[in-house]
Amino acid sequence: LASLKHTPLPAEIPWDVQDFDVSLDGKLLAFVSNEDGTGVLHLLRTRDRRLLDAPKLPLGTLSGVRWHRDSVNLAMTVSSAKSPADVYSYNRKTGLLTRWTQHEPGGADPAAFVEPELVRWKSFDGRSISGFIYRAPASRFPGKRPVLVNIHGGPESQYRPGFAARNNYFVNEMGISMIWPNVRGSSGYGKSFLKLDNGRLREDSVKDIGALFDWIAGQPHLDASRVVVQGGSYGGYMTLAVATLYAERIAAAIDIVGISNFVTFLERTESYRRDLRRVEYGDERDPEMRQFLETIAPLNRAAQISKPLLVVQGRNDPRVPVGEAEQIVAILKKRATPVWYMVAADEGHGFAKKANADFQFYATIAFIRRYLLGNSD
Repeated sequence: LASLKHTPLPAEIPWDVQDFDVSLDGKLLAFVSNEDGTGVLHLLRTRDRRLLDAPKLPLGTLSGVRWHRDSVNLAMTVSSAKSPADVYSYNRKTGLLTRWTQHEPGGADPAAFVEPELVRWKSFDGRSISGFIYRAPASRFPGKRPVLVNIHGGPESQYRPGFAARNNYFVNEMGISMIWPNVRGSSGYGKSFLKLDNGRLREDSVKDIGALFDWIAGQPHLDASRVVVQGGSYGGYMTLAVATLYAERIAAAIDIVGISNFVTFLERTESYRRDLRRVEYGDERDPEMRQFLETIAPLNRAAQISKPLLVVQGRNDPRVPVGEAEQIVAILKKRATPVWYMVAADEGHGFAKKANADFQFYATIAFIRRYLLGNSD
């Protein structure tokens, strides 16, 4: 405090720190870094700022890192593929890692859930893009497996591996491998990466999905001819953009509360968030930017959408107004492109009520069975 000098602790870990706690005796610092989306626990001795051995935890996310008053036991919450959120403790003297809570399985066997795997691929400009794949178990589903690509929203967000919940059904019961990419513009990889899709760079992130399709084609256990892309909010825009630019490489697409035209979106989204969105997407009031946004709008490229589309929308959505869904559905119906439209009168930005969420889940299963797996029953 006297010198106001800042010293990174520790400089050799080039990742965001999301949580930390100092032991009561001041001798140890525990912190969690977000490393490629996974939470990694570190222990640092404050006397000489040396990193110490830390326990190996299930691959997932960590939160609530807190020292006991004895400065020996460290508690944390771990979310992984096999557990939604359970409490662990680590004794730094004995090295004992203890799991204190066990979620009720609710009829499912968490031990059977698939662990995610971090994968990387080169995009169009040579940049490395990463994501997580949940592979369908080969023991139950031999041969090349169909793929469900899930694109996160935000766009300044990040897919982080944790408990996949009902998404396990697609992997364990339908034999579909799931991939969750973190395309350019995602958080967690530094400020430069975060800005790589801003404004006129918007479609560079879509090209990252095109490069992912190339990677899928090179995997011996994945079927590049059977791919469905899905996303919500900004991920919905990405889904629609992929459906226009890479129609020949997908079997179908699922757009959830997605943006079909950035101009109409910016004009209709709630005023309290409009200026913030303009920083990300571009200001539609500028004639040149408006022309660019109209050029890349999936709505204006609807003629290129040739594969079946499922659209999910809440009628009371203040973020992505219902008109974004209605206009893409209307034009596809005119073109006789297969389109399923699900709108809930009592929902906003995504389905929150259980009855609606269940209906969406069942409809998604039916849609995927028909257009990805070729099962119409």
